[in-house]
Amino acid sequence: MSDPEIELTETADERLEALINDGLNAFNDDVTGYSDRRPLSVVVRDPESGEILGGAKGRTSLGVLFVELFWLPQRLRGSGLGSRILRMMEEEGRRRGCRAGILFTISFQAPDFYRRHGWRVFGEVPCEPPGTARVFMTKELVG
Repeated sequence: MSDPEIELTETADERLEALINDGLNAFNDDVTGYSDRRPLSVVVRDPESGEILGGAKGRTSLGVLFVELFWLPQRLRGSGLGSRILRMMEEEGRRRGCRAGILFTISFQAPDFYRRHGWRVFGEVPCEPPGTARVFMTKELVG
């Protein structure tokens, strides 16, 4: 058999994503004997039109809540809605048996918001533009 071809691309390929997810999940399940991964979303909708306005998306896996994406339009910020969404994510993580949560934000986004809700920084990676960093945060969900 000849060496496989390798291609670098910016194009998303659903087959590749499924292959990687399925392969990695099978490996993790074999090693741990544990399979608890589940997606998790909190959706904010306009009550009249049903239009999606924002929300949060993540997953739970191996006892950890991952908050992957979180966004609200400016007009809904500062109303307590973001806090409710985050609490819902955390509570569902706890219900699913998660002991901790992990997320990352950018220094100009929401690290202070998360700090106010008990999340703590465990690492920062400088990024562009200069003076900006990816901020990695965690929170214990038990205890």
